[in-house]
Amino acid sequence: MPRAIDDRQMQRLSLFSEALDVFEAKGPSLLVIEDLHWADDATLDFVRFLGRRIANTHILLLTTARTDRSEGQMRVRRALGEIPAGNVVRIDVPLLSESAVLSLAAAAERDGAAIYRASAGNAFFVTELLAADDDGALPASVRDAVLARAEKLSPGARSMLDAVSVFPRRADAWALSGLCGIAAAGQLAECVSNGLLEDFGDGYAFRHEIARTAIEMALTPSKRREYNERALAALRENPQVATARLVHHAVEAQNLDMVRELAPAAAREASRVGAHRDAVGYYEVALRYADMLPAENRAKLYEGHAFECHLIGRVGAAMEAQGQARQLRQALGNRVKEGDGLRCLSRFAYLLGDREAADRFGAQAVELLETAPDGPELAMAYSNLSQLAMLAERLEDTLMLGGKAVELAERHNRPDILCHALNNVGAAGQWLDFTKGRRDLARSLGIALTGNFQEHAARAFTNCACVEMNRLNFSEASSFLERGIGYCVENDLATWRDYMRGVQAQLLLRLGLWDDAAAVAHEVVDDEATTPLVRYPSLVALARLRIRRGDPSAGPIVEEMRRFLDKGMELQRLVPFAAVVAELAWLGEGDRDEALHLIALAEGLAPTRAVFGELATWRRLLSPESDPGETDGMAEPHRLQLIGDWRAAAALWARMGAPFEGALALLQGEE
Repeated sequence: MPRAIDDRQMQRLSLFSEALDVFEAKGPSLLVIEDLHWADDATLDFVRFLGRRIANTHILLLTTARTDRSEGQMRVRRALGEIPAGNVVRIDVPLLSESAVLSLAAAAERDGAAIYRASAGNAFFVTELLAADDDGALPASVRDAVLARAEKLSPGARSMLDAVSVFPRRADAWALSGLCGIAAAGQLAECVSNGLLEDFGDGYAFRHEIARTAIEMALTPSKRREYNERALAALRENPQVATARLVHHAVEAQNLDMVRELAPAAAREASRVGAHRDAVGYYEVALRYADMLPAENRAKLYEGHAFECHLIGRVGAAMEAQGQARQLRQALGNRVKEGDGLRCLSRFAYLLGDREAADRFGAQAVELLETAPDGPELAMAYSNLSQLAMLAERLEDTLMLGGKAVELAERHNRPDILCHALNNVGAAGQWLDFTKGRRDLARSLGIALTGNFQEHAARAFTNCACVEMNRLNFSEASSFLERGIGYCVENDLATWRDYMRGVQAQLLLRLGLWDDAAAVAHEVVDDEATTPLVRYPSLVALARLRIRRGDPSAGPIVEEMRRFLDKGMELQRLVPFAAVVAELAWLGEGDRDEALHLIALAEGLAPTRAVFGELATWRRLLSPESDPGETDGMAEPHRLQLIGDWRAAAALWARMGAPFEGALALLQGEE
């Protein structure tokens, strides 16, 4: 403009008119005013002046402003509200969606989920984070932009912003009052009016996590400790505050006594509500500062950490932690706890696919615990051996050991051990008395759900589904799988969730939903953190699917299945592997003699002929003249195929919705 604008109203109108003439004299003009929310009164008055007259000019006025609830933005809103509506076009620029951020991050090979959490879709923050060299570092441009806005605050409000920055997610209003005193309300209002904080009524939070991080990182170490110590003191005044929140501030304040007290309690609380990943994190915090604790306390922390790790699929870490606990128990001379730890090692070894180590640890646990007075630890050790026997289809051992576990569990009033033992007995008993086996499993599941025994409930859902799959009751199996997977997702039980997904993939394959089966199986197999045992059901589904599609990539999957048999010949692994090899041989792509040998080996291990229905049909396809043997007790469509009634078998498969199996039955008939 020709000369500077001063604050006197009479001069402003003259200057505004002169400016309008200058712009008009130049012809069509574009006038841009950025960050109008920072504008002074004179600039806003000019916007009002020009906006009222702009329809009769050749001027386009383009302004940008934030859309937060700050005082500056409200002033912009009021100014624009005084301009005729027909003279204004508003263009809202939305935040980037999560899918947009993930797409941009994928192109840059960055962690899109983390960037979205930090930025909440703010385009500037997203762009700067994507351009940063280090995933973990806060870009200087972002830090400087946030700090520049913060420096506009009064000293008191700036200190308040620092105090809020040590609270992850949001700070409770009552806690800030206790932390900062009577002046807190006014200082918070200033932070809100400047667009740095959002007011939720009962609390305050930064609009973006990245802004909170920038302010927190600017604190000196001593200030950071001071604010966290004061936050810890304020939050401890309220008994309703979750222990997990206290742990964060205790760690940041370097109050190690409080960390040692609070972190184990937070882990137990998280486990109880099914937040097992959080529980692992709190145990890790507790162990980080556990060097000064008595050996007994450290052993308990390692045991808790091991248990939570195995629930979320970190079984290698569980083995390591349980090994540390065992050494401490041995040094303390506590035979009962050492024996219980051996039982845990048995379970973890099995999940890693090492059947031999599982048997060894399990036997050692019982041997050691039998030298001490009978107690719940021995009951659980018996139930663990019963489970291992059940998994190997050794029915007599399963029922004998399970009976011992049930008797001890009832004597010591331990419903958690009782439901574990009933699970074993029911799963094995299906082959002797299907109705009773079902009933025992249902009782096990009911006890687990009532008592919030989350791992036992997940295992009961799994075995209920597998029992129904064995009997080809697809609808019942689907119901158990859907309920069980939902339960595992809700309670953060990754190990059991992924195992059931593999069983679900096999069911989808049976039902002819091959693409869906592949998608579900890949969710498990493509996760590098998945343990070998948990992968197996998904491998079975993928191997069969790829063989049936003529996909040469089936080979590596079949070889991975073969390796499972090297560390223990379990029938539940052998049967699907023998079926896969038989299908390859039937298609002329595998060794017929090997397939028949595996089928004979499985038949020799099977506790009853009922287990053998599917393999018997494959043997008939490979060797049409072979004697099917006794067929009583087998699933009905298999029995019908083996006695030569292919029409009835095909019709039954069709009613069950299993098209591939129906086609195999039709192949036995005339053209």
